[in-house]
Amino acid sequence: MDAAPDAPTLRSLLGRAELSLRLAGDESALDPSALDQPVRWVHSTDLADPTPFLSEGLVLLTTGRQFLEAEESPAFAAGYVDRLVQRGVIGLGFGTEVVRDGIPPLLTQACAAARLPLFEVPYLTPFIAVARANAEAIAAQAYARRSWSLAAQRAISLAALRPDGLGATLAELAKQFDTWAGLFDASGSLTREHPVGDLDAGTADELHAEVSAVLRRGALAASTLRIGARTFTLQTLGRGGHLRGVLAIAAGDLDQEGRGVVNAVIAMTGLALEQNEGLSRARALMRGGLVQSLLTDDPTLARRVARDMWGGMPAAPVVVAVTDTRTDAAAEWLELRVAEARGDLFYGRDEEGLAIVAPAGRTELFAEFAEAFGATVGVSDPAPYSSFAAAHAQATTALRRAEAPVTLFREVRGAGVLSALDTDAGRSLAAALIAPLRAHDAAAGAALVDTLRVWLANDARIDAAADELGVHRHTVRARLSQAESLLGVDLSSFAVRAELWGALQVA
Repeated sequence: MDAAPDAPTLRSLLGRAELSLRLAGDESALDPSALDQPVRWVHSTDLADPTPFLSEGLVLLTTGRQFLEAEESPAFAAGYVDRLVQRGVIGLGFGTEVVRDGIPPLLTQACAAARLPLFEVPYLTPFIAVARANAEAIAAQAYARRSWSLAAQRAISLAALRPDGLGATLAELAKQFDTWAGLFDASGSLTREHPVGDLDAGTADELHAEVSAVLRRGALAASTLRIGARTFTLQTLGRGGHLRGVLAIAAGDLDQEGRGVVNAVIAMTGLALEQNEGLSRARALMRGGLVQSLLTDDPTLARRVARDMWGGMPAAPVVVAVTDTRTDAAAEWLELRVAEARGDLFYGRDEEGLAIVAPAGRTELFAEFAEAFGATVGVSDPAPYSSFAAAHAQATTALRRAEAPVTLFREVRGAGVLSALDTDAGRSLAAALIAPLRAHDAAAGAALVDTLRVWLANDARIDAAADELGVHRHTVRARLSQAESLLGVDLSSFAVRAELWGALQVA
């Protein structure tokens, strides 16, 4: 059924043969859409200035009594027509043979100048007949819209019962409105659309950006967006603070019946998504349990479950990624990618947030994930499942040392072991260890800290340290002896030297 039965227009009113209405002048002199604007109502009056009592989209009928005393006044006719146009009147009907024969020439000229459609209402056609004809057309259009709305909602309800209820519902919605419709998930990704590929790349990108902004706000909302020549209506799904996605339809300015159809789709789609939430929680718990099983370096259980549930586990060697992102939207995004990959991707919750397992060559997924959620991801070196725990530890280390959205463990490893001490805890311990030397240097104007650093950097060789510092070797010995005394340590011990070297690097 047509989603938009024609509204009554001036053209359709003039086309009613029983009314015998006749357009004055040539239609080509009017604006192209002048006769095709919807007529909201038909009203009759002979007031010289009826505009205070009129509304937009109205056709006015008059017998011309107001022109009797000013029939030869061009200014009066022009002013009368200008006021009607300013008020939004879309047509003027003149009832002839009541007050005078024919339409006053000055009124015809004024309407032509203002490009206001003017038509003759013959004596045998009562004004009430014209108004009734338009009212009947409005009622018929309203009835047709209500009938369409009920039929559309029925068709959509039946579509929701099909195996892929969400996809079928969306396709039926697009069919009923004869336009494009799309369903975005909680991450802002377009998961379903009908017809597929109907949007050009620029429109799709701009629509995706707006949907992402709506989801970030996290509040239930309906909005319209104009992109090029198309208008889109957006409606969030779910509940405030826990949005499940966005329904988009390439239609704007929906009337009550159209909104009713869209609301029916929203209700059924939202219900389907909420019903899936319990199942999603169960899957999340199972995934988390499989991650714990993999951390024992025995993939047997995970492979058995994954084979039946998701088509298997990624082939080894794999990389393990860890992110501290815990949002439902991130998990849903990964769930969709798992369904697409079919055995080429696995994820589950761990103590950090989410652990992701992928084949060694598929690291581009992590950059896409980080960009979609503003997340930070640490990625391990390739490893077999028998070394899963070690790979997970590498990913966790990379995450904690991350300086970019995606940090590979090999990048962190290249910074050396001591770089791992560069934490708040490491810096606090280092500062406390060398604090006695700093305090002495500040009070006495000495250089014990610099001397100790240079001495250790020169492999604990006094002569080399003295040359670099520009002092006598006995001065270096004296300073080192004083440092030993202040720190209460034996600098001949390798363990002591190593700890002091680490402390100086971090501090």
